[in-house]
Amino acid sequence: MPSEIFRDTWGIPHLWADSANDLSFLQGFNAATDRSWQIEMERWRSEGRTAEHLGADGLDWDRFARRMRLDDTARRCFGNLDADTRRWCAAYVDGVNRALETGRRDAPEFRATDTAPAAWEPWTPLGVFLVHHILFGTFPNKLWREHVAATLGDDAVDLFSIEAPVWAGSNAWAAAGSLTASGSPLIAGDPHRLLELPGVYQQVRLACPEFDAVGLAFPGVPGVQHFGHTGSAAWAVTNAMADYQDLFREQLRDDDGVMSALGPNGWEPVRTHHQEEILVRGSAPETVDVIETARGPVIAGGADGGALSLRTPARAAGTLGFEALLPLLRSRSAADVETALEAWVEPVNCALVADSTGDVRQLVAGKVPARNRLNRVRPVPGWSADHQWTGAWEKLPRSHVPELAVNANDRDSGGGDQLGLEFAPAHRARRIRHLLEERGPGLDADAMRRIHVDTHLGSWPALRALLQEPVALSGAAGALRERLLLWDGHMDGDSSDAGVFAAWRSALVLALARTPKLLPLAEPHAHSPLFGPWLYAASRVGFALETLIADGPAAGVDVAGAAREALEEVAAAAPAGTWGSSHTVLPLHALDDHGPRGLAPAVPATKLSGDTGCVLSTESLPGVTDRSFRGPVARYVWDLADRAASRWIVPFGAAGHQDDPHFASQLPLWAEGKLIPVITDWEQLTKENHDPR
Repeated sequence: MPSEIFRDTWGIPHLWADSANDLSFLQGFNAATDRSWQIEMERWRSEGRTAEHLGADGLDWDRFARRMRLDDTARRCFGNLDADTRRWCAAYVDGVNRALETGRRDAPEFRATDTAPAAWEPWTPLGVFLVHHILFGTFPNKLWREHVAATLGDDAVDLFSIEAPVWAGSNAWAAAGSLTASGSPLIAGDPHRLLELPGVYQQVRLACPEFDAVGLAFPGVPGVQHFGHTGSAAWAVTNAMADYQDLFREQLRDDDGVMSALGPNGWEPVRTHHQEEILVRGSAPETVDVIETARGPVIAGGADGGALSLRTPARAAGTLGFEALLPLLRSRSAADVETALEAWVEPVNCALVADSTGDVRQLVAGKVPARNRLNRVRPVPGWSADHQWTGAWEKLPRSHVPELAVNANDRDSGGGDQLGLEFAPAHRARRIRHLLEERGPGLDADAMRRIHVDTHLGSWPALRALLQEPVALSGAAGALRERLLLWDGHMDGDSSDAGVFAAWRSALVLALARTPKLLPLAEPHAHSPLFGPWLYAASRVGFALETLIADGPAAGVDVAGAAREALEEVAAAAPAGTWGSSHTVLPLHALDDHGPRGLAPAVPATKLSGDTGCVLSTESLPGVTDRSFRGPVARYVWDLADRAASRWIVPFGAAGHQDDPHFASQLPLWAEGKLIPVITDWEQLTKENHDPR
């Protein structure tokens, strides 16, 4: 049959075409129709042109994108693709542009901002993928460690660097057939990212005579990149927390317009030095210096000092890993998926893979440079031979799974010291494994679903121990402490005790941040406001809370005094509501950051259970906000016995247009921890009437 778009009852697109390239065209057409504003915004970001369309609020990002040469990297990586992958990606862009030509690239945001979409370049999907992941790596954490060292001294860096990374909440787990009710493997999980509106992942089915895959796709990028099920094989990923991005301190000099950088063998010409003009809507244009040394693009500073270059595998190797995407769709076995992922570059991911024969595998996919271990900690001198990349890549772990595998951004699943520096605390991984062992054998999709929504707070034992330390308290504060010590440690949305605990924890974070030892961290830094979230002292204290409780007293941090101060403060004005009354979903939309307020679409106020440190990691920032702007951007259960028994959900809905009934139709179910079925029967779908060609 000809190329067709079908929809299920949730508005999820099911696409059929006669060939892989025709299907890629159809996927591009559909993404441009369903998510027109979203993908155009990502295109502007990849090209460093958000200020041109939306005003000066976009300049911080645009300066970074231009200096980092995101669009040039996308163009270079596209040019290095093999011929088949290049044609497949180009077909996707043809579909995007066909939607533009036929008048289907409409969205209320364009009208609200008086902007319009434009034709895409063949490499634009690679730029969109780069935008999603350039800040997903480790280099902003190196800026933070440099700030800690500069303000508190080198010895203080470890207070924030031991199993206390920023924003890690993804989970994935696999059970072999010996532990399932069907006798075939199950894979489940939930990736955690910013809760963008519309969602960062689009549920989609891609079918042609060669393959039939369901999965979650980045709108603007062909294929299903991180989570998919082809009928006989399925895969899922979590962030491996590997360190694969390096910052280099650069010494630059400008001799009559000729720029040089100090390298290991002396002064050397920079690879690129030119100026680019950033157009700014409503203001004068801005000129930015674009400099690239032998190590990488200079993202901060310049010849007048403070220059930092950023080296990434994609830029260094000239490949983004798109060569893996079409083979993933064609995979029939776990071995096929593993082979496909050999081409993966970044971000570096832990992958769980299974097939209908019962084969279950665990592996790390991507490229991690083999180099000096000190490169992982802070910016290193670009002129030192000891810190240069060797051109070699670390050998990545892979293994067969006999029964259970759990990945939760933890050290054990992510390759440990061989690949990274910081990992998530082991709480989530241990809790998931405990729940699987408790509920198996006989695991099924519903048992997996219940694990998704477990609210036990992994950090509670450390915080409870702090509360048990003897300190003098007023009567009200003493009563509050006794109340908290009786709490079960579950961050349930309908729990008033969880709400009181969260209030005390926030007060504790702020009290710690005010201690004489840590207060200097609030001093201004010299970096772009773009990196502000990584350099905000209160949020970093919150993430490092367990480490500070354990090691802070020896470093001169008055942890007990801060705990007492927080108890007294909350006892004087304890919150009356439940945890869910303040822990609500906070969807992020680009128009919240650009232009007049009130233009962004909204969703109903939604109470949440869970929190940072729970398996249900609807993350908050203690001391900053109880609201959750980062959490599970999808949940899924892949059943290898019967794909029709699989389940999935996203936070909002399938549609990107706020007036569409499926813009946020999955939100209530997502908040309740429910899943919807993966439809595989074409007879249950409704065909759209328009012809994309």
